[in-house]
Amino acid sequence: MTWMSLVGKGLFSGAVIVAASEIAKRSAAFGALVVSLPLTSIMAMLVLYQDTQDTAQIADFAEGILWLVLPSLVLFVVLPSMLRRGYGFEIAMAAAILATIAAYAIGIWAAQSYGHVS
Repeated sequence: MTWMSLVGKGLFSGAVIVAASEIAKRSAAFGALVVSLPLTSIMAMLVLYQDTQDTAQIADFAEGILWLVLPSLVLFVVLPSMLRRGYGFEIAMAAAILATIAAYAIGIWAAQSYGHVS
């Protein structure tokens, strides 16, 4: 992978983050839509296929993403729940991140044990 390719990916990722935050200022739903699009997954699969031409590896990668999308949802349950209960942003975000880390540990174990993801 060349430096230019890495810089390009970084610029694209940054642009998506800026776009999502600017859109969210006007509409939370549309900002959430931009963030929820699987752009990074699609880009990663395209680059992986370009580099390897290995469709079995792409299938394993896509299945691994599926298994690990589920634990990521914990953040989006814990954070708004705590904020609406009056917790400060920093405490709520820290708790949501810790809960998500725990969910990822369980998700990785489940993916390896039941999903045949290595």
